[in-house]
Amino acid sequence: MNRPQTADSKDELVSVITEEMSRIKAKLVEIKAQISQTQQIVQREEDRYRDIAIDLRAVQDNLDTIPRQDIKDKYDEALKVGLRSTSMRGQLDKFQATRESLEQEQALLSQVLSKIQGVTALDAGGDDTSNGGKSGSTNIVRIVQAEEVERQRLARQMHDGPAQSLTNFILQAEICQRLFDRNPERAAEELNSLKTAASVTFQKVRDFIFDLRPMMLDDLGVVPTVRRYVDSFKEKNDIETTLEIHGEERRLQTHREVMIFRGIQELMGHARDHANAAKLVVKLDMSGDRIKIAIEDNGRGFNAETIFSGEETSHQDARAQDLVTLKEKFELVGGSIAITSSEAEGTLVRLELPAND
Repeated sequence: MNRPQTADSKDELVSVITEEMSRIKAKLVEIKAQISQTQQIVQREEDRYRDIAIDLRAVQDNLDTIPRQDIKDKYDEALKVGLRSTSMRGQLDKFQATRESLEQEQALLSQVLSKIQGVTALDAGGDDTSNGGKSGSTNIVRIVQAEEVERQRLARQMHDGPAQSLTNFILQAEICQRLFDRNPERAAEELNSLKTAASVTFQKVRDFIFDLRPMMLDDLGVVPTVRRYVDSFKEKNDIETTLEIHGEERRLQTHREVMIFRGIQELMGHARDHANAAKLVVKLDMSGDRIKIAIEDNGRGFNAETIFSGEETSHQDARAQDLVTLKEKFELVGGSIAITSSEAEGTLVRLELPAND
């Protein structure tokens, strides 16, 4: 008796997915080694930059007694170290983003593989299976598209923010170099302005890296990272923000910590960008077998019932599309999302995620 074609197709698909997961695992080992090496270099360059910054302050206080060539040499050294530190930070950011992408892909393939291996003979050949397959494919496509949109947004943010600031930084440095011999007093003023600009730019780069991929998420876990993000959010936005942490602080699997942090980050952004909220309450419950997240704002609400109804109009709204994608990501790992929203009372979004497989 011939082996059913559906079984052959299933085995072939399992083989392809398993092979791809092995490739991702090997790549993760390599990328983690690169991250470790780059972190050491970044730390070394930042230590050097801090030492040089102290020297520059001393130079600024003694411009009349220090030879111009010594001033120029010290400034050139600071410029080179600053640019090298920024470059290595960018490289580290790239490695971190690659690792995150690989880990998400690995988790997704693991879920797909589990579902495929759990399919029974009753699932083959029916209309429901066909629709289910189509729905699963649609979900994956939507998640991939959402990730690409996010990468494009980050690329624009990098170009318009830190990259533009660094360009201005280099131009100002060249002006200082030309003024050293012709107008020392003006050069001193430009040098002081340059130092201020460098500090501001450096902080912008640090903020950008934290938003893109906070390293403390890997080092300390999701709870300290959420605390830091909420504090930063309060400083940058005119929104009364409260954070409540319940349960004992603990570490989870990397992809779960990433999903928790990204979910909170995304929903807080919605409250700011779409709801125009004046008050925001973030609750994170780490107790029990399921991690619970609640984000409540007093801003402009929306019709929550249509978000997951499948109507075409709901997917045309950016906030609705983000929520649909967030729902699909959480459901892939056994999570859930519930939304209560009204025009007068604001929005409450509840997320749940299993603490373990």
